[in-house]
Amino acid sequence: MQIPVPEHSSGRLSDAWRACVGTGRFELALRRDYQDSLALIQREIGFRHIRGHGLLSDGVGVHRPYEHRGARHVRHAFTYVDQVIDAYLELGIRPFVELGFMPSELASGDQTVFWWQGNVTPPRSFTEWADLVRATVSHLVDRYGLDEVRGWPIEVWNEPNLEQFWQDADPDAYHRLYEVTAHAVKEVDASLQVGGPAISPGADEWLPRFAEFVSARSVPVDFVSKHAYTSGPAQHVPFGVHQTLAPATELLAQFASPRQILRDTALAGLPVHITEFNSSYRPDNPIHDTAFHAAYLAPVLAAGGDLVDSFSYWTFSDMFEEVGIPTSLFHGGFGLLTHRQIKKPTYHLYAFMARLGDQMLARGADHLVTRDAAGRVTVLAWAPVDVTGTVPPVDRHAVSLSIPLGPSTAGSAFVLRSSVNEEVGNAWTAWGEMGRPRSPRPHQLDTLREAAEPARRHQSLPVVDGRIDLDLTLARHEVTLVEITAVVDETPPWWDNDRMLGLPPGPGRDRKDQ
Repeated sequence: MQIPVPEHSSGRLSDAWRACVGTGRFELALRRDYQDSLALIQREIGFRHIRGHGLLSDGVGVHRPYEHRGARHVRHAFTYVDQVIDAYLELGIRPFVELGFMPSELASGDQTVFWWQGNVTPPRSFTEWADLVRATVSHLVDRYGLDEVRGWPIEVWNEPNLEQFWQDADPDAYHRLYEVTAHAVKEVDASLQVGGPAISPGADEWLPRFAEFVSARSVPVDFVSKHAYTSGPAQHVPFGVHQTLAPATELLAQFASPRQILRDTALAGLPVHITEFNSSYRPDNPIHDTAFHAAYLAPVLAAGGDLVDSFSYWTFSDMFEEVGIPTSLFHGGFGLLTHRQIKKPTYHLYAFMARLGDQMLARGADHLVTRDAAGRVTVLAWAPVDVTGTVPPVDRHAVSLSIPLGPSTAGSAFVLRSSVNEEVGNAWTAWGEMGRPRSPRPHQLDTLREAAEPARRHQSLPVVDGRIDLDLTLARHEVTLVEITAVVDETPPWWDNDRMLGLPPGPGRDRKDQ
């Protein structure tokens, strides 16, 4: 059955999906592979902000206490901070600042998280913590300008509802940290954006408590943040995990929950940022590397902007070391890219989204249709996925649309289609066929980069009454982008394809060129 797409736009397509992207810990941005990967991402997708952990952890070296003449002093050093943020700005991306984790010389305990040991205990001196926050934010304003830094959201900590990330998962202790931090930020300039509580899925009860606290104590808050994941408990195997997945609609439900929960509180109407989202919360789940994953997330990217102001994919690159240094090229990392800039199918989902127009014409369970200011119509379509693993696979999925090009359009349309699925645009499949080499040689890397490119095909379709009939057959786990432009035919009158090999004109052919 063919679905007629309306001629007139139903509104603007949100680009909340590209407002932010996640990254590994802060100082990884000093590495060449990291910056090469981010440059590629920015050329082909173009995120506006980037968020990661560890700005204040020991590896960045901001908090530097010392003894002088018998007294303790603190020097705040920004050598690495400047190098990283300078590189970000040169690549057209801005920080979404996360204030954490605790410097070891300021920490009240020795509890850490991750292979790189970020300290997750409260400060032993809230005065010294406030000084650290003020010094850091003041430095950013001094170096990059107040108008610039006003556009950098500042988030207080990460997932304090989990005892792995905040000692004892103590909400009262977090509220105190938030209060001190938010006031310190606003002391630099009242227009700077500060927010939280950056909770993980399953902790929505923190939101009303947070709202009550900041309201009762008149603590500044400019946005609300939380995270969204849909995976079940980890089933461990050596150097990896497997997990069940909830349907992707559960991600959208998690996106929607803050506004629903906070609608009758003092925080109603504030911007909501999903500062991390993905299927699995593990950086070693192979589902991240697959075509399934791209098709799974397609409806989330298509509709998530209706629910939140931003939702940040966790993460742009596999340069990420929370559970240790990866042991092979493909290892289930979060990234849109592997190390060495090999594109995963989900990378192409984002790259396809970047090519859509901003006028939304239609959206369905398996498609999104847009138009841009030049009249180019784009269709993103995806094959439904089964998260249970029990339904027999469907190898073909049909999407049939009647596409409007405008009542005055006649002749033909040029149709360009780019696709990724289990067989094409899928370096993961090629890597498996290679025998899963842990450290591919240069010629293997070249082959994988070629295998990672989408399959592209093109055709001409007739325009009838200002429309074309677009019939798509999608392979298993396929995501496809179709770009449609009306043809302005500039073929000269003497052109004759049949004479490419110098044959004489046939009967009835135009002989004006004789």
